[in-house]
Amino acid sequence: MADEVLLFSYGTLRHSDVQRANYGRLLEGAPDALRGYRLAPLTITDREVVRISGKAVHTIACRTGNPDDVVEGVVFRLTPAELAATDRYEVDVYARVDVELASGTHAFVYVGPPLAAAAAQAGAAEPFP
Repeated sequence: MADEVLLFSYGTLRHSDVQRANYGRLLEGAPDALRGYRLAPLTITDREVVRISGKAVHTIACRTGNPDDVVEGVVFRLTPAELAATDRYEVDVYARVDVELASGTHAFVYVGPPLAAAAAQAGAAEPFP
């Protein structure tokens, strides 16, 4: 695929209904992992995203800095237009960043604030599990 973009997904972008709604096709990917991050729950406020995913609570990868924390997922190859569609789908507090995955591959991933900051914003006394 010319001008391909690599995207690491650990959540709803791996679901076939979400892929069809956002890209009009099913994606093929390879397993990989994101070190130094943990998943936390995230309530989605965008009704269209909830409709597409079928879920009002998604997960969000938050940086911990601990290499023992690992988020499993899949690396997909997207076109720049598909990446723009993903930007529209990934709402709320998700931010797209470039990371190095466990395999050494560089890819974009949508993440939240660092785990300690996310817990403080939620008013939690302890970091998310």
